Amino acid sequence: MSARGIIVGAPRSGAGKTSVTIGLLRALKRRGVAVAGAKSGPDYIDPGFHEAATGRPGVNLDSWAMPPALLGVLAAEQARDAEILIAESAMGLFDGIRAEPGRSGAAGDLARRFGLPVLLVLDVSGQSRSAAAVALGFKAYDPAVRIAGVVLNRAGSERHRQQCAEAIEAIGLPVLGCLMRDATLALPERHLGLVQASEHAALDAFIERLADAVEASLDLDSILSLAAPLQPGAIDAAPALAPPGQRVAIAEDAAFTFLYPHLKRQWREAGAELVPFSPLANEAPDPGCDACWLPGGYPELHAGRLAAATGFRQGLRSFAEARPVHGECGGFMVLGQMLEDADGIAHPMLGLLGHSTSFAKRRMNLGYREARLLETCAIGRAGDAVRGHEFHYARVTDPGADAPLAELFDGIGTALGPAGARRGLVSGTFFHAIARA
Repeated sequence: MSARGIIVGAPRSGAGKTSVTIGLLRALKRRGVAVAGAKSGPDYIDPGFHEAATGRPGVNLDSWAMPPALLGVLAAEQARDAEILIAESAMGLFDGIRAEPGRSGAAGDLARRFGLPVLLVLDVSGQSRSAAAVALGFKAYDPAVRIAGVVLNRAGSERHRQQCAEAIEAIGLPVLGCLMRDATLALPERHLGLVQASEHAALDAFIERLADAVEASLDLDSILSLAAPLQPGAIDAAPALAPPGQRVAIAEDAAFTFLYPHLKRQWREAGAELVPFSPLANEAPDPGCDACWLPGGYPELHAGRLAAATGFRQGLRSFAEARPVHGECGGFMVLGQMLEDADGIAHPMLGLLGHSTSFAKRRMNLGYREARLLETCAIGRAGDAVRGHEFHYARVTDPGADAPLAELFDGIGTALGPAGARRGLVSGTFFHAIARA
């Protein structure tokens, strides 16, 4: 089966891309279309909604963090056995960083590389005919990125919809539907973005309502006809990261959720067995595993329970005496001495590394990162360059005395200094690894 694809983009975050994408995915699945979802950029949360809507695991496609050949591999794998791949843009369609051509991290890179047209979602609240000026700007901005159609979102009335649609169609872009303003279709948010799919109450019923709205308001036949054959190019590439062990214990619960789907998929394809355990259920890693991974997530929301989970704490400390343990972001916080929650209450953590962190004294850290490893650890060997990102509000209040794990650089190569920590077989960093550079 040769898949076709389309990108759902918008001028900015918050325009309604995720709601439109989820609704489209489920509405097409209802029709019996084999449909798969993808997300541009470093977003942990939306692939979970894509999976909930389609029953197929999601994937991230990040043109800055992933080498071009790896992008092709992941896109081809995601489209396998699918009739259509719907890729959702992060932020605005052209929002990336200054980089070599095709490596900015923007969804526009994916449109160019894979030959995919764009369905532009315009939030028209607070404007009418001016929406056509926005659409015209996107149509003209990059001749290599084809804006194939427009979906209006958050129109206030039929007259409002008509004014916007007439102006946009006058510049030669078809308007393929309009979702009216409806607060019940909004996705709940918190400090790192949307509340995760696994935590959304009555998720399937919510997705069904989105699909109902999409079916009633959008021209699905025309949207399907816009999709173009996916052109993944070279599809032979090394895995993004080598698995950290043959049997890998992975923390998985409401406190530890942020592990990229492509890493889990590729680790399994490389022959690794992934063994989940729940620290919040006071579970320790299986002692039969040969490595342990603590992903990012929301430990700051569960710090008291983690501090009281003596079985988890003792079991992981014992595990770390002989086998490697790595923590990313939230996992890094839990490996430290202490975590201060939003109320300023200090909770003892594992103490396997010497730092302390605070969510009460918060400061947002956000952006692409390249880590050049100073020590061999779960994400690579000493000297390797690994690309990824940071996104957290917690801050280090006591750096401890451990050796740094990496030298860190931002997405345009500015040195940020040493980062992370390493002690014995334990390593951790706020940096989330996506792929080797």
